[in-house]
Amino acid sequence: MSRTTRGTRWLVPLVLLVVWLAVGGALGPFAGKLGEVATNDQAAFLPRSAESTRVIEAQRAFRQDETLPVIVVWTADDDGALDTEQRGAATRALASLKGTPGVVGEVSPAIPSRDRKALEGVVQLRPDLGDDLSGTLDRISGRAGTVTGATAALAGPAASQADLSDAFAGIDGLLLGVALITVLVILLLVYRSVLLPFVIIISAVFALGVACAVVYVLADHDIVRVDGQVQGILSILVIGAATDYALLLTARYREELAAGDDRFAAMRAALRRSTGAVVASAATVALGLLALLLSDLTNNRALGPVGAIGIVCAVLSTLTFLPAALVLLGNAAYWPARPRPAEAAGGGHGVWRRIAGAVARAPRRIWAVALVGLLACAAFAPTLNSKGVPLDEIFVNDAPSVAAQATLAEHFPGGSGNPAVVIADAGHEKQIVERAEATTGVADATPLTGQGRPGAGDTRVVDGRIRVDVTLEDAADSDAAKATVARLRTALHGIDGADALVGGYTAQQYDTQKTAERDRVLIVPVVLAIILVILVGLLRSVLMPLILVATVALNFAATLGISSLVFQHVLGFSGTDASVPLYGFVFLVALGVDYNIFLMSRAREESLEHGVREGILKALVATGGVITSAGVVLAATFAALGVIPLAFLVQIAFIVAFGVLLDTLVVRSLLVPALVRDIGPKAWWPGRLSRR
Repeated sequence: MSRTTRGTRWLVPLVLLVVWLAVGGALGPFAGKLGEVATNDQAAFLPRSAESTRVIEAQRAFRQDETLPVIVVWTADDDGALDTEQRGAATRALASLKGTPGVVGEVSPAIPSRDRKALEGVVQLRPDLGDDLSGTLDRISGRAGTVTGATAALAGPAASQADLSDAFAGIDGLLLGVALITVLVILLLVYRSVLLPFVIIISAVFALGVACAVVYVLADHDIVRVDGQVQGILSILVIGAATDYALLLTARYREELAAGDDRFAAMRAALRRSTGAVVASAATVALGLLALLLSDLTNNRALGPVGAIGIVCAVLSTLTFLPAALVLLGNAAYWPARPRPAEAAGGGHGVWRRIAGAVARAPRRIWAVALVGLLACAAFAPTLNSKGVPLDEIFVNDAPSVAAQATLAEHFPGGSGNPAVVIADAGHEKQIVERAEATTGVADATPLTGQGRPGAGDTRVVDGRIRVDVTLEDAADSDAAKATVARLRTALHGIDGADALVGGYTAQQYDTQKTAERDRVLIVPVVLAIILVILVGLLRSVLMPLILVATVALNFAATLGISSLVFQHVLGFSGTDASVPLYGFVFLVALGVDYNIFLMSRAREESLEHGVREGILKALVATGGVITSAGVVLAATFAALGVIPLAFLVQIAFIVAFGVLLDTLVVRSLLVPALVRDIGPKAWWPGRLSRR
């Protein structure tokens, strides 16, 4: 070979490495800047076409400025009644807040509870305070704390939003640090190599930096929305996926090196034999995420393109930076270990040879036992309550706003300070109030007046419409309150010509739940169809893709069953957010198919040489170690979401982590190989695999 040719072979990986180092250095900081364009205002993520969303638009005509309320609640230090002097002091404290930065509109007086043991007052804040919200709440708390003999606490949407922001504070550094350290430790233990884990980590970090930069620009131009949940999931998804794809490529490269090829030939062979599986795997995840664009929930729609961007960046880094780095390092990448001939095709770890031997001896018994076990777990899936979680379960740790809301509910009607909002035609005010108050679960209904608050003057009419605030008897986040909203809508929609709309916090929760149920019915079949089409194209078979899709769907059902038991009896959750099952499905099914793609693409290759029944065993031995490592890494990466003290992310973390391990250790290792071994060549119908 000429010196020019040899020089060219070295030039390409060197150029790729330099380009990635420049890109990583320039864009890496964006991994810590997404918080600048993220919003944790949950009102921005409501169903687009829901009645409660239309009410938000209609409400804007009744106020000059959009506001975010905070409810101040006082209780006596000795658990006794609050006297007139304390009520006056509380009212003066509220009045003194007028003109405070961030406070807008009129401030309500302190209103006593029926048992005289508590006071409440509502302060309206600007909704765009951002990082200044916590400071504003601290000032309100300080003024409220001047009432002698009483303790003040802050509840309501503003206090909840502040606690939510605190939960996501430092998410960039904390979550990324936990995920990377977890991955690094696992890789060091599994591969016993010094350089390789760091190369894989660098590849994943570069992918995340590029993904975050792209998302940052799109979010800054209001093309996509990002909140703390989407931000956290993006980091975990990119790190986990990039590591999985890297493990597949590095394992194949090691095989080729062990077979005696030089580093350049080994990498060409590794890329040729693994690129198809990596791209197909990434396509299932990216397209599965893009199916979330069919959702009517804005946060689901936000996750779709953001997650897909992350997956594309993970593949790009895996197929460009990683090969360049591995070629330049050669055998040194695996130091102090060294690729041995036993690691070439046909070799493998003794554990996987024993598993393959067991599958060969009794395939029908193995797949039957695995199937029965998964079905038994799946039997508990219907017990998972996904109708939403009460406010006191949103945060894993104690949150001040939750405690304050509990105090408020103890002394005032459950929906006090967080009413259902009715917008209707002005000529039907009396009927609206009468029917609302006659509805079971409603405490009272009061029209908004010209003073800008309920019950103080003449009813305010704007463009021929009125607003009526309806206080519910039950806590605004309870199932009973949601049922009241449904009854209220039925009652008010029946008033001819009133064109009544019912919104507010409870209605938003109700609409979100119903929309999530509709989304599952629509999106789940779409995701399964996308995966099936990709598998048919990759494997050139119909029956095999059907088997794989059925097994990962069963794995998801089994995971939901176990999750239901764990959430209720171990973690103490009464239910999950309405979107948790859909997120779990998209991640678990799309990512679960990855491992079957890795296995079956290798099985097809081996079957052409050794026949179907022998080929699946050789594929199991050859890929067992790397796929299991990838599964453990992905599970551990998603488990890192648990460091964020929100029930939603803790539940997603458990579902994906447990489901990935179940898929890796049972479905991919036992169920699928045993089925293929038992079915034989017919498993590849209508195609035929013949020995070369």
